Amino acid sequence: MLSSFSLISLVGVMLGVLVLVVVMAVYSGLERNVKERLLGFTPHVLLSQHTGEFPDGRMTDWAQAATKAKALPHVEAATAYVADNVIVDVESWQRPVLFRGVDSSDPAQVAGIAKMLDLDKHPTSTADLGIDDRVVISSILADQLQIGVGHKIRLYSTRNFEAVMRAYKATENPPLRTAYADAWNKSTEILRSQWKTDNGKPTLPFAAYRESYSALDRILAETIREPERELLSQLLLAMDTSEKDDATQTFRFSEDSKAKIQQAIADLNATDAEKMDGETLKSLKNVVLPKEAEVTGVYQASQMAVTPDLFVPLPLAQSLAGLGQAVQGIALRLDDPYQAESFAAAARVTLGEEFSLVTWGQQYQAFFSLIEQQRGMMYFMLSFIVLVSAFSMMAVMFTVTIQKRREIGVMKALGAAPNQIVRVFLYQGMILGTMGAILGVGLGRIVIHFRGAIQGLLRSLGFDPFTASFTGFTILPAHNNPLEQAVFALMAFILCSLAALVPAFFAARSDAAKSLRNL
Repeated sequence: MLSSFSLISLVGVMLGVLVLVVVMAVYSGLERNVKERLLGFTPHVLLSQHTGEFPDGRMTDWAQAATKAKALPHVEAATAYVADNVIVDVESWQRPVLFRGVDSSDPAQVAGIAKMLDLDKHPTSTADLGIDDRVVISSILADQLQIGVGHKIRLYSTRNFEAVMRAYKATENPPLRTAYADAWNKSTEILRSQWKTDNGKPTLPFAAYRESYSALDRILAETIREPERELLSQLLLAMDTSEKDDATQTFRFSEDSKAKIQQAIADLNATDAEKMDGETLKSLKNVVLPKEAEVTGVYQASQMAVTPDLFVPLPLAQSLAGLGQAVQGIALRLDDPYQAESFAAAARVTLGEEFSLVTWGQQYQAFFSLIEQQRGMMYFMLSFIVLVSAFSMMAVMFTVTIQKRREIGVMKALGAAPNQIVRVFLYQGMILGTMGAILGVGLGRIVIHFRGAIQGLLRSLGFDPFTASFTGFTILPAHNNPLEQAVFALMAFILCSLAALVPAFFAARSDAAKSLRNL
């Protein structure tokens, strides 16, 4: 029969292994489930295009790019990608949030959001966004704004602010003919007096044309009122219709083009600043008016990973991001998302330097690096529990050697060799280590299996260390890794064996005569 000291050592080793098994299994489960959620709506590979025409990366002819990308091996779907920020207004409560556009024609995207819906608190939630102004919001945003399915929210595009500020700044300036008088007067004088006629067509000399065009183009780049910008653009467009004649060193125009140029100059010389400001401020109504949307679903968000606060239909996302019919990129979904890196490497060669590809691993690199650091820290900290149990076993074994000093003396007097004495205590440590490791792993797997009931019991007692608002899961996910748990058991066995070896060494070196003497 094991002594009470040995049982205490056994329980210590068992609890150390149990905690290590449970915590790391839950941690692995959380990591796996968070990745599954991210892969439900995040592009496995994001394809974007940067050109001189659109340096911000917007793609106007994205349908053609999507067709080209879908022809690549292992690509299951290629859909439009739009993500930006917006201001949510609910009964005068405003806050900036992130949104992600959802192509409702892609079943995979809709299914990925449907899996995340919080049907316990919001049973009527749905991921059916259609093409109307309907949105799915995060549980964090729902709790903060006290809203749910069926509520209406207003969305203010942050892209509006740039347009509003540009318009208001333009109203502070005088008309362009006054603000840029030197360039304007010089250009218009050239366009009034430098006209010649050649074969019945109006012409302008190279030098005169280029000087006036450059000056007007610089004015167009300045902050001017929108009506003036339209008239100045018409003037430059009419000048662009000319034909270059290298033989006579002139630009040839049609009578219609000359008339348009002169009419634009006349209109710009007759503009009324107050009237233009009124038109500008009136047009801002279409810019600053919010989009109203209905909440059709609430998904369970997690504070362990950054996820969008809003999922909106693609047309609404394009409008809020100020893209028109363009998109920010193409979201590629692969048959195996964990092969995204190798796919991206091959696709870069196929598609060329015009396109850039970012995998989901690169997009969430900071998050996954944090996960790995936390995992390493948990290994390090929880391993100390098993180490402390081994030290307690060492103390117990020292106590046993003192209690059994007479038996040790008898064994040595009968001719037992030191290595035989060592094996007696070493075997005891190995047995305790083996039993503690097996019981720890077994009980750990039992705790993992009944974790839902244990969480429910803790909640009934008013203690919930793993709230759904933090983890994003009503029941903690867990993943049993047999190889990892075997390593935990082996580590406990080795530490316990080494802990028993030290007192066994001292017991083997004890003097038989002193051990038999009554001290």
